[in-house]
Amino acid sequence: MEMSLQNAQVGREYIIRRIETNDEELDAFLFSLGCYSGEPITVVSRRGRGCVVSIKDGRYSIDGQLAGAILV
Repeated sequence: MEMSLQNAQVGREYIIRRIETNDEELDAFLFSLGCYSGEPITVVSRRGRGCVVSIKDGRYSIDGQLAGAILV
């Protein structure tokens, strides 16, 4: 069952299933971070509607809209 990162548990590792966005620049940016299908991602903490995620060796703060587009 797919869910967005907005509903993911803090501290649990997930595998990215797909990213739902119609913005090619955003897709390219996420890909450059290592955020694409098949990659592990962990929600480190929550900040309002957004969250801090760990992808590969980096930590990134993403807003609620982007967290909703990343399906795990």
